[in-house]
Amino acid sequence: ATFSIQIKRNFYLQFFTFEQYKKLLGYASLPPGLAFAVAGLGSGLTEAVVVNPFEVVKVSLQTNRSAFTEQPSSFVQAWQIIKTDGLGFQGLNKGLTATLGRHGVFNMVYFGFYFNVKSILPVNKDPNLEFLRKFGIGLVSGTIASIINIPFDVAKSRIQGPQPVPGEIKYRTCFKTMATVYKEEG
Repeated sequence: ATFSIQIKRNFYLQFFTFEQYKKLLGYASLPPGLAFAVAGLGSGLTEAVVVNPFEVVKVSLQTNRSAFTEQPSSFVQAWQIIKTDGLGFQGLNKGLTATLGRHGVFNMVYFGFYFNVKSILPVNKDPNLEFLRKFGIGLVSGTIASIINIPFDVAKSRIQGPQPVPGEIKYRTCFKTMATVYKEEG
């Protein structure tokens, strides 16, 4: 239930902010195709700033193997992170740059590709075929965006998750983490 609530919140936030950036960029002299991609980037970056602290708490709760018998609440876990590591990039905002990359790249590619392809492919008068056209464009857009944002997602998971050696921080920054994973794991 918590997972579906989180997805709904992200979904509403993603599309609401996309529409706001799209309106804002409508006043700029950007070509519509580029405006959709830039609005997507803006919505992804906004979404990342909002959801990152929740992601830190979620990952912390998921990886706390000693708490299987008695799991603290999300609020208690968040407070513990703040007390121990603060609000900054080692605390509640750990992995923010990777989360910015993950959400920013995904939304930029998704919205940019979706609306550009949708404007090129002709609208179908049959409602069932029109649904399939939009579904297909959305499926391809989401697939391409997911493939492109995988390195950022891996970096976010490594930075926010448990480090390989306790007390030693191996995964610290987004691009260094990507380089380390590539070098060591391909």
